[in-house]
Amino acid sequence: MYETILVPTDGSGGVAPAIEHALQLATTYGATVHALYVVDETESGAAIIGSDAGGGTRRQRESIGTEATEAIADAADDAGVECTQAVREGTPYRVITQYADEHDADVVVMSTRGRTGVSRVLLGSVTEQVVRTTDRPVLAVSRGTET
Repeated sequence: MYETILVPTDGSGGVAPAIEHALQLATTYGATVHALYVVDETESGAAIIGSDAGGGTRRQRESIGTEATEAIADAADDAGVECTQAVREGTPYRVITQYADEHDADVVVMSTRGRTGVSRVLLGSVTEQVVRTTDRPVLAVSRGTET
């Protein structure tokens, strides 16, 4: 059922539940995990999934992305799962959907931020944007409520 599982990350600890779900799916189905970090130039460097993990220079954000995808690769290795890492630049939801299409991802496993109020209504979340713009299944894993 699943051969390729895409896991976008922002490098924060809140992504851990999504990584855990992705690795469980990959172990069950013998799938490959793709760890993706998007350097978002449109939000002054805020990384994907609405995190505050961004900021700094482009090189610093790329370094954060490399560390974030390496953490997923390490967890995948511990679970005996093959993992591919990628750091891309652009608008997060667009890059995620494009990457999913390019690699024929069977499912995108993403964490949610739990943003509330006006910021959620005005900005939306990257997870919501991916759900609205992709034809691929998206497993949205709760990372708890944040304000």
